[in-house]
Amino acid sequence: QVQLVESGGGLVQAGGSLRLSCAASGRTFSSVTMGWFRQAPGKEREFVAGISRSGRITSYADSVKGRFAISRDNTENTVYLQMNSLKPEDSAVYYCAGDRLAIGGASIYGSRYEYWGQGTQVTVSS
Repeated sequence: QVQLVESGGGLVQAGGSLRLSCAASGRTFSSVTMGWFRQAPGKEREFVAGISRSGRITSYADSVKGRFAISRDNTENTVYLQMNSLKPEDSAVYYCAGDRLAIGGASIYGSRYEYWGQGTQVTVSS
């Protein structure tokens, strides 16, 4: 079992940066593929970024490619999402999620993930 706790959200002006963290409990973090998702009011949850167990394979939604970077530290049981050049349309609740069955890269489908954090709010003002 893995429990996930996100932090680092907040209010930032357009063009600014935030770094989200997701701390995981449990001894199996290094065997779990991780992803970040977001959900804005009135919209469906969407995949943002994913990272393989080792950290060697990363993937991004087209909307954030080149602006966001996902990374992980398996010694610290933490996954990060560095968000640069933020836009108002990036405003959402951001969730980290874990998929213990994935082999290779992260899935873009939230239904594949067994573990979810409680979410952290990101608000980008124009």
